[in-house]
Amino acid sequence: MFKQLSLTTAALVISLAAAAGAQSKPVTPQQLLNLHQISDLRFSPDGARLAFVVSEPVKGTDHPRHIWLMDVASRRVRQFTYSAKSDDSPRWSPDGRYLAFLSNRDEGRQIYIMPMDGGDAYPITEGKRSVGGFEWSPDGGQIAFTAPDEPTADAEKKQKDKDDALVVDHEGRNARLWLLPFTPASTAADSKKAHALTSSDWSIREAEWVPHSDRLIVAATNHPDSDDNTERLFAVAANGAMTLLYAPKGTFGAFQISRDGTQIAYTGGEGPNPHDVMVRALDVPPGSASRDLTASGLDRAMSGLEWRPDGTLLADAEDGFETRLYSITAAGAATPVDEAAPNPRSVALARDGMLAFVGGTATRPPEIYLAPAHGTAQAATHFNASWSEYALAAPSRFHFKSFDGMAIEGALLKPVAATGAGPWPTVILVHGGPTGAWSDSIESWGQLLAAHGFAAAYFNIRGSTGYGEKFLESNRADWGGADYKDVMAGVDYLVKQGIADPERLGIGGWSYGGYMSEWAITQTNRFKAAVSGAGMVDLMAEFETENGPSYDRWFWGLPYDKSDGFIQHSPLTYLKNAHTPILILQGINDTTDPLGQSTGLYRGLKYYGAPAELVEYPRENHGFQEEQHQIDRLNRILAWYQKYLQSSPATP
Repeated sequence: MFKQLSLTTAALVISLAAAAGAQSKPVTPQQLLNLHQISDLRFSPDGARLAFVVSEPVKGTDHPRHIWLMDVASRRVRQFTYSAKSDDSPRWSPDGRYLAFLSNRDEGRQIYIMPMDGGDAYPITEGKRSVGGFEWSPDGGQIAFTAPDEPTADAEKKQKDKDDALVVDHEGRNARLWLLPFTPASTAADSKKAHALTSSDWSIREAEWVPHSDRLIVAATNHPDSDDNTERLFAVAANGAMTLLYAPKGTFGAFQISRDGTQIAYTGGEGPNPHDVMVRALDVPPGSASRDLTASGLDRAMSGLEWRPDGTLLADAEDGFETRLYSITAAGAATPVDEAAPNPRSVALARDGMLAFVGGTATRPPEIYLAPAHGTAQAATHFNASWSEYALAAPSRFHFKSFDGMAIEGALLKPVAATGAGPWPTVILVHGGPTGAWSDSIESWGQLLAAHGFAAAYFNIRGSTGYGEKFLESNRADWGGADYKDVMAGVDYLVKQGIADPERLGIGGWSYGGYMSEWAITQTNRFKAAVSGAGMVDLMAEFETENGPSYDRWFWGLPYDKSDGFIQHSPLTYLKNAHTPILILQGINDTTDPLGQSTGLYRGLKYYGAPAELVEYPRENHGFQEEQHQIDRLNRILAWYQKYLQSSPATP
């Protein structure tokens, strides 16, 4: 039986308005984890229903995801799957009679089918391998999916006996492309009928059917062991023959095939991240260049491509702190779509022009919004209605000039209970990346600090996305150089404005933000407290031990050929100058910025007698997953800044 949410849109508006009027609770670490995330929106073929994934707030070590359905006309939603594990990746059959999805309710992630006219979900794949992704064929008679080969009996025996030594780059099982026939009578036992279209030498990242044909387009590489970006675009025929379509010079993101099957669009570029919207015809020679639709006009980091029936593209553009939706023509002309839409992402487009997306701001948690063709978007769900009971700090935007005159954008959260004009103890928060950016969304560190008497400042320093390719690339081979000067220019601005107390300044961040915090305390004593999460103290050792070093290679080259940049821009080189108390937070299983970076920092500071505390979190990778670890992290961050920046900790 489906769970029905009975609030109508009108009742929802009234209930939220009433709650907002009584908004008074200070935000807590527990509430900051109580956020339902929404993703993977998919309209049914007739546009009458919308399937989507809701990620529940973490409980213990579980972070379940479930599929929900919305009746578009009434806006009513109902939970569609109830697995004790996680269900995601909803995909409608072309006739709308079935909804397929991935679930780990049994062994591994398998494809499940749910008939829309009633009945229970049942698997159509089985085994000890996990399916990475899948898509229905245009006629609904086949499903293409990516998965490695099943483990051999010998491999299973070795695993059971703990005889599991691994030869690096030689014993990984690559994701292959498989075809599985589908009929209404298909069962998991029929998964043995699946046949591989690609050999085990190839690793397939993504696959999509060409409309009105039996061809697939894939992003693939036959050099999965390479530390460089070697993925290319191929067409795969029904007999498995692969034809090179294009070999991009740099990175490229997800692709979309036009509805008439003649063109392919993807995000790409020659920088460290995909940036521009690229389009090419499917029938041009492999050496032909793709057309860049946004480089000369809409110079912003693009994502979330969707083809419209008229042949134009919808795409998300990072524009400073905000995300905007644009319609882009074949000539590259970009027009904003519903400029009042709150930072749209995970966009879906129905055949009749109905638009759905996930939207939210720094004070409004994410919900689904619907907009009819040429209409204005309105919120259609209330998964995060509990947030209306809490007082969130609303950011104010500002710009300041850096040392060389470059304009830098920032945002400020003032203390929630502040009655005066400052100055306040102020923490500068640095985003990850460096090719990342602070956005107009709820950010847990800053909101928690603002609830306890701090001001929190966010600067999108050079190297950030959302300000054009030149700005993004402007800290190449210069981490800790001009980007650090941007940070300090922002500090000077806030002090001059009477906002930041110069004697109670803190800095903190995660990943590259952790690196910048470590770098800052080796360059200045102005900060009285610092927090580094999963930072980088030794850029050469980072390159040698991280997963996927091609990103760092773009910035620095190879340390074996040219080590000076790695050394001169590593906080390790200047640790003897550090005197600021620093809290170091690290996941033990982190493969992005490995454990040795934080232990190396702590060991060096301990040797020089600098105040430091290292906290290691078992089982955690770069992004923490376990509830108690996330709560502990937030509590420690708050307590650290209270200890060193507030003579008597403020209590909300």
